Amino acid sequence: METTVTNKTLEKLKYDLVRAGLVPYETIEQAEEIANAQNINIGQALINSGTLSEETILKFLEAKLHIPYVNLEDYTLDKKCLKYINFSDAKRYRIIPLFKIEDTLTVAMADPLDLFAVDKIIEKAECSIEPVISSEASILKKIDEYYQQDITVGEIFTTSDSSEYDWRDELHSEDLSDEHIQKIIRAILKQAILENVHEVTFQSENDGFGVNFKKNGEILNKGNIPSVLTSSFVARLKTLAELDPSVSEVPQLGKLNFKVDDITVIASISTFPTIMGERIFLKIYKPPKALNKIINTDKNLSTIRQALTTPGIILVCGSPLSGKTHIIYSLLLEAAAKDKNKNIMTLESIAKYNLQGVNQCELNENIGFNMDKASRFIEFQSPDIIYLEGIKTKESFDYFSSLVFDNKTIIMEFLANNMQDLRNKMSFSDFETLKSLISCMIFIHSKDSIEVFDKNTVQKYLA
Repeated sequence: METTVTNKTLEKLKYDLVRAGLVPYETIEQAEEIANAQNINIGQALINSGTLSEETILKFLEAKLHIPYVNLEDYTLDKKCLKYINFSDAKRYRIIPLFKIEDTLTVAMADPLDLFAVDKIIEKAECSIEPVISSEASILKKIDEYYQQDITVGEIFTTSDSSEYDWRDELHSEDLSDEHIQKIIRAILKQAILENVHEVTFQSENDGFGVNFKKNGEILNKGNIPSVLTSSFVARLKTLAELDPSVSEVPQLGKLNFKVDDITVIASISTFPTIMGERIFLKIYKPPKALNKIINTDKNLSTIRQALTTPGIILVCGSPLSGKTHIIYSLLLEAAAKDKNKNIMTLESIAKYNLQGVNQCELNENIGFNMDKASRFIEFQSPDIIYLEGIKTKESFDYFSSLVFDNKTIIMEFLANNMQDLRNKMSFSDFETLKSLISCMIFIHSKDSIEVFDKNTVQKYLA
């Protein structure tokens, strides 16, 4: 469900900008059209167009509303006040607590006339609110800085014996608070990591909300969340993934960050409505390793490195959950480390990790930014290397294959359970152009068995 980005303060005062002689009426109308088209607020549209500076707008609001402006650049917040506004609300309403004196909590807001946000914060904090104005960018920066621990869902330690660990031990408490629900989520994720499980599903069953692990193609039930906790559990899980907890009628896609020891792990979360209620699918991604930790021969490493520096298609093949994405991220890290002048870009449903030196792009179907639209515009960014996730149509294969003739290196993944399955699929005429342009193929048989083919070997094998 698409969320419309607004700024209620500027919506109410936009014509005061005209009366104050800061902008003409026509410019306000144009800014409204741009804001609606780009799903940004009218203030951001005015700033982006160069019509007004952010400082001018903030000073105007300060004078008009008699609410002080605070520059958060070098401001130190009172961390004890973070408990009054959770991470999700802070992000959603562009608001952060600064300090509390007696029964009054002072908060920095980008939109001080958002009365719904103010009422909600008052209700949760159980104290009065004193707003000050700050820039949206500075508030978001402070949120990321101060709420870092909330984003990561807390620490998960893997020193336990996986055979003895059971997430249901967290259910014994009768506490229904967000903190307890978060501990349950953390426990389930910990058990999945301990058991080397990458896929977890939650769905309604006869005796509660089922927790299921998928391992080696087998679905294993790991217990149920009691019905009394289900709605709180789903809402908290969605909030942590920055999804809308009030929406259950349409699918949503989000991302969850958490820690295993000192390593940050990312999981994609997909929610989907069914007649029995929402089904939630969670896929866990492990951090990528350096390429030389995965490919163990100098010859194979040389083949891959050569392919990363020449136009052509690098095809990464394997069965579901074989680790294709893991190796592709290692390829991207290798390319970025070897040549910092290369423009490396990705088109992904979810960015599994933030890769330094790589321009990662997440598709967003909610606003019409799909693979088709991305493919029509990515050429204007002049990329040298492009990674494409989940290409399935002949038209997409042909289009991205054609970029090789413009000196691009394309990295694609291809689903094949084994080498014979790959040959059978590649025998279709739809893949003739693709096959002729493969400069390197990596086939993942298992985590301990990875085969690398150079251009000549690929052509012979797939002929």
